[in-house]
Amino acid sequence: MFEQDYIMRLIKEMVRMILKILFNIDTDSPTTELLSETWERECLENLLTLVDNGNINEAENKIYELISNKNMENLKIALLFYSYLNGKTDDFLEKNNFNRKEVEDGLKGVISKYGLENLTDFLSSKDY
Repeated sequence: MFEQDYIMRLIKEMVRMILKILFNIDTDSPTTELLSETWERECLENLLTLVDNGNINEAENKIYELISNKNMENLKIALLFYSYLNGKTDDFLEKNNFNRKEVEDGLKGVISKYGLENLTDFLSSKDY
C-alpha cells in the first residue's frame, strides 16, 4: 500500500514538473482544458474512453504511436493521459491487466522518448 501511494505521488509530481517546466502550466489537476486545439482534446478524450472501457494497453499503444514524431503537443497529451491513468484505483488497473508500476514505467518511457529522463531521475531521487 505504501509503495503504491509513493508511486502515485511520484507520477503526479513528474507530470506536474514537466508541465510546469516545458509548458509553463502549474496545476495539481491536469485536464483536457489544458489542450489548446480541438483535435488534441478529442484525441485525449478518445484515449481516456479506451481506458474507461478497460482497454488500457490499447490506449497506451496509441500513446506511443502518437509520440513517435516527438511533437511537444503530443507530449502534453501523453502527460495528461498518464495523469488520468494514475487517478484510477489499483483495483481498476488490476481488473484491466495493468498496475501502478506499469503507469510509472509508461510515463518514464514517454519522457525518455523526448530526452527528458534527467528530470525524472532527479525527481525519483527525492524522498517524499
